[in-house]
Amino acid sequence: MVHPADQHRFPARHRDRPRTGARWQIPSPLRRPATLRVTFAAIAALVTAACAADPAPTADPTPPAPVSAARLSAALPDDPVRMVLPATGAETRWTQGLDVFVRQEARAVAASCAHDHGTEPPTQDPVTFIRYYELPDLDFVTRHGMSGSAAVPVVTPGPVRTDTGARSGKGKRGGAGDAGDTAVVRRCVTEGTAAATALRDTYAALQGQWFGTLVPLRHDPAVLRALRTLPGCLARRGIRVRDENGFFALADARQQTTPADRLPAVERALGSAYADCMRPVEAVREPARLRLRARFLADHAAEVRTLRANLLPALRRAAKAHGLRLVFPAP
Repeated sequence: MVHPADQHRFPARHRDRPRTGARWQIPSPLRRPATLRVTFAAIAALVTAACAADPAPTADPTPPAPVSAARLSAALPDDPVRMVLPATGAETRWTQGLDVFVRQEARAVAASCAHDHGTEPPTQDPVTFIRYYELPDLDFVTRHGMSGSAAVPVVTPGPVRTDTGARSGKGKRGGAGDAGDTAVVRRCVTEGTAAATALRDTYAALQGQWFGTLVPLRHDPAVLRALRTLPGCLARRGIRVRDENGFFALADARQQTTPADRLPAVERALGSAYADCMRPVEAVREPARLRLRARFLADHAAEVRTLRANLLPALRRAAKAHGLRLVFPAP
């Protein structure tokens, strides 16, 4: 499922083979600068342990008919605010794309640096889109299940620099076994992290404040009333859990125990049930988040102006410098 991003995310997110139950896990690979630790302290407070699920049903819910794979979109929002400060599940598609872009910049810079020094960057798991389940994208979940998404394009490092600073197809190959390789790779990873951190710093502090603003919704009486309908709705679909966290724990367990050939159908079935039963909850939460965002934009007008002026140019510069594409998952 989904959780906060390495940088600031607060909403529940499902990872590659997400751990659904860990709803507020912060998965990111990049370390945040010390100056942002306070900003993210409130987000860290969101981390909650998933409630244990009641005994699982004897049979999986009936999966919906197969659908085509999720695709990629390069369409930008009409306002970058919607990418950085999402208020709806659909808007988090842009947020996921932004998260991926920043992580890819870190890897691209590190890889280019390593190639320039005649060595190889460290092997890492593929970058994936990680959803935000505190702002669930129910239409996406209905079609693609609890963690299915579009594949992130692989970034191929460009030609390396020569000693004169020009780009060429070869670096100073010293051999992968050279004693200096480990130190070089470490230095290159640090260089990549610094580049990504500089880009993320154009929006992360404001985004962290926004996610913190959403926390009280978890205790809003209207939201709690809507959430109380969830167990009964899921039970009618053969899924017996106490609450949303119980559902995530069950989904995690299914991910770990279902044979690979059956997993897509099981995930789609769980996703369809979850999306249907969460629509009454989102009917309450989404308008509330939109109202909160309108107030947040007014209260942070100067910071928002800076974000609108600086974010897209910074993304374009990074894309041009490192051969990156800013893309987003689309149903």
